[in-house]
Amino acid sequence: QVQLVESGGGLVQAGDSLRLSCAASGRSVSSYAMGWFRQAPGEEREFVASITWGGGSTAYADSVKGRFAISRDNAKNTVYLQMNSLKPEDTAVYYCAANVIGTIFTRKAQYWGQGTQVTVSS
Repeated sequence: QVQLVESGGGLVQAGDSLRLSCAASGRSVSSYAMGWFRQAPGEEREFVASITWGGGSTAYADSVKGRFAISRDNAKNTVYLQMNSLKPEDTAVYYCAANVIGTIFTRKAQYWGQGTQVTVSS
């Protein structure tokens, strides 16, 4: 089993930056693809970003492309989401996910974290 714990969320103003972290435990996720998803109130959970097991390939939702960057440190069993130029519409609970298949994924995953709240005020 893999446990994922997100951290780094908070309340910021529009234009600010935040870096989310997702620490995995239970086993190494170095062979897993990792991703970030988000869910705003009253909305369905949506894909934000994904990274392959080796970090050589990434994918982003159009709404965050150019502003967000996903990265990973397999030695630390951790994945990050750097969020720049935040907008009020980025307000959501952000979830980390792990997929045992090490390629880019935008929907299903085997493991999910509990989420961290990001609130962007205007």
